[in-house]
Amino acid sequence: MNTPSTQQTTPRTALVAGASGLVGKHLLELLLEDPRYGTVQVLTRRKLKKQHPRLEQLVVDFDALDQHAPFTGVQDVYCCLGTTMKKAGSKEVFRKVDYVYPLALARLAAQGGAEQYLLITAMGANKGSLFFYNRVKGEVEEAVSKIPNYKSIHIFRPSLLLGDRKEDRLGEDLAGRVTKLLRPLMVGPFRPYRPIKARDVARGMLHAAFSGSRGVVLHASEDIKKLARTNPKV
Repeated sequence: MNTPSTQQTTPRTALVAGASGLVGKHLLELLLEDPRYGTVQVLTRRKLKKQHPRLEQLVVDFDALDQHAPFTGVQDVYCCLGTTMKKAGSKEVFRKVDYVYPLALARLAAQGGAEQYLLITAMGANKGSLFFYNRVKGEVEEAVSKIPNYKSIHIFRPSLLLGDRKEDRLGEDLAGRVTKLLRPLMVGPFRPYRPIKARDVARGMLHAAFSGSRGVVLHASEDIKKLARTNPKV
């Protein structure tokens, strides 16, 4: 585990949305283990079983997130919210989870004085895409990037995520197995499409938060892997 930076005298406060998800659960563990954070707040629809002296759980209604604001005293906001079309059941619900909620959180946190916003989207995110999934991801990237006041906004675009999921995603599981078999062949122009471990995405997010970067920073999947390897102890 990292030792606290000599320049970091006051423990920071992190706010996490989506802490029960594939990446979020790994991120929560890393944040609670990191001495640079004195408090880790979690926005959740229902209380998590996880207990820790530095963990604060805020049970919220994401459809009325402004009623729970302002989120003051928070420096770093990690947004791991996301769903699939199958789980959402409709384009409307998907857009709500992957666009409306992350954008609302970003705006409210900025109003509360947050310094950084770290958002997971997906490889292929493009507001001009013909594919609804990629288009929504691109639209939320653009909208969040326009929010003033943040010192830095980090956007992470992972490829297919590998890890143990709570829900059954047969298609993604099958794709993960196939790409793992094809991994030795995924070189050159195909290298960016290699799957990535969810824990590596979490590691990359944590490292990016302390990288000192300013402005809007896009992290492609291969870049996230490099960030995760920067300090393997994280």
